Amino acid sequence: MPDPQAQRRYSSPVVDGPDRAPSRAMLRAVGFSEADFTKPVVGVASTWSMVTPCNMHIDRLATEAAKGTETAGGKSIIFGTITVSDGISMGTQGMRYSLVSREIIADSVEAVAGAEGFDGLVCIGGCDKNMPGCVIAMVRLNRPSIFVYGGTIVPGLHHGKPADIVTVFEAVGQHAGGKMTDGELKEIESCSIPGEGSCGGMYTANTMASAIEALGLSLPDSSAQLANSKDKLSDCARSGAAVVELLRRGIRPSDILTKESFENAITVVIALGGSTNAVLHLIAMAHSAGISVTLEDFERVGRRVPVLCDLKPSGKYNMAHFVRIGGLQPLLRQLLDAGLLHGKCLTVTGKTMAENLADVKPYAANQDVVRPMDNPIKSDSHLRILRGNLAPEGSVAKISGKEGLSFTGKAIVFESEEASLRGILDGVVKDGHVIVIRNEGPVGGPGMREMLGPTSAVMGKGLGKTVALVTDGRFSGGSHGFVVGHITPEAAVGGPLALVHDGDTITLDAVRNEVNLEVSAEVLAARRASWKPAPPRETRGALAKYARQVSSASLGAVTDR
Repeated sequence: MPDPQAQRRYSSPVVDGPDRAPSRAMLRAVGFSEADFTKPVVGVASTWSMVTPCNMHIDRLATEAAKGTETAGGKSIIFGTITVSDGISMGTQGMRYSLVSREIIADSVEAVAGAEGFDGLVCIGGCDKNMPGCVIAMVRLNRPSIFVYGGTIVPGLHHGKPADIVTVFEAVGQHAGGKMTDGELKEIESCSIPGEGSCGGMYTANTMASAIEALGLSLPDSSAQLANSKDKLSDCARSGAAVVELLRRGIRPSDILTKESFENAITVVIALGGSTNAVLHLIAMAHSAGISVTLEDFERVGRRVPVLCDLKPSGKYNMAHFVRIGGLQPLLRQLLDAGLLHGKCLTVTGKTMAENLADVKPYAANQDVVRPMDNPIKSDSHLRILRGNLAPEGSVAKISGKEGLSFTGKAIVFESEEASLRGILDGVVKDGHVIVIRNEGPVGGPGMREMLGPTSAVMGKGLGKTVALVTDGRFSGGSHGFVVGHITPEAAVGGPLALVHDGDTITLDAVRNEVNLEVSAEVLAARRASWKPAPPRETRGALAKYARQVSSASLGAVTDR
């Protein structure tokens, strides 16, 4: 028999005994009955906000999770944490807070759960940083926990074709290139985001939701459901009940997360053609769990895992199509049958990955969203870890193969994202250029902004095959083209990117996995001797604290070190 007191390891010191009468008095005011003081307490972390469509429905989902907890014999407490909208702040100084928000979310969930004595957690996230932020907190607390994805948006329609946020960003480039009128741009703007849910391609939110399900921290199917569906409401209710069962069985994140489970997540990200941000976030999540996941692990796993899913931004289909054909579970079964997943990894169902997948049926034969193993889109990973004299600690590229496997061009250097966007839209960037955007790393930004504006402008102006882009910033999951980010060490701390001059030759090679500045060692040494770090952009507040604490992007850009 499970020990009821063990299930209340954290709530018992808060509410048991005569001396805890003040605590009980406060809790009665927020809805506790006498019987509730003997139940395990499950915190439901809600990232609800009207800041973004990704999260505008999560209050409803949190209520369903709370109901599921209470039906199963627990007592729920819903509490809030933040979200910021990458899609809205993209291309502005506000985007510097995006990656910082991952740390704030993790810290705030940890703080509330730790302070209030929650025995277990359900964390519900929608926008990109909600997911790793919640998982980092779950891992730090190491209490029975489940992550629930808020779900993907139903795509908009523009002249009968699916449209989403990347459609709008790329339309800006087309407009700047004279290929679209003001009216046409307004038309796309008005129809591309029809309602609630996370951005609709295999961008960062859908990538991370899938990776977390592959880690074993979400119930099966949580990652591939429409935000406005009955399935998503059911997922929340089942997750609330499942945490109570995890409490009864004493299963914690430390029982689920292993090196092998992270390899499963990496495998799934590659098979999906997922976002480069998964590299940053999986390394950070593993760090919180005390598990070493490095850039080398992405290289090693990537050599044997193919890209199977024809999903945006590089592919044809959006997440709603993927949901329609059966979602992630048949892909997991396909990868397991091919010997590419570790089937013995435990999951939040209390069963192993292989046990969860035992009765999963394959995709229908007439679909072409997910390819068979013998006919992949790409035979190895699209996530390439490039090193060389421009990135001695590594960088991350997303190479589908459609943009070619190598590029050599002349550097055109910009000291910020805004300056690069002006250069692209005003026609300063031309065929054969390698756009260099520096001082956008975790320290230099500070905050490591995503470069969706510049990459979308490049595609919109028809330069996707004739220019490349390198940066110590990062990319939206919606970025595509020959782009290399996460250049480390970053320019602000004296990395080689700081030494690039206009006109220097840069070579990118996704076969040899190299990124090199074709300048002699003697010239680079002379440039380094005259280089001086710029003063910090921020001296007070969250961004300044972040810049002082954050690690290199190659180490996950973590602050709890």
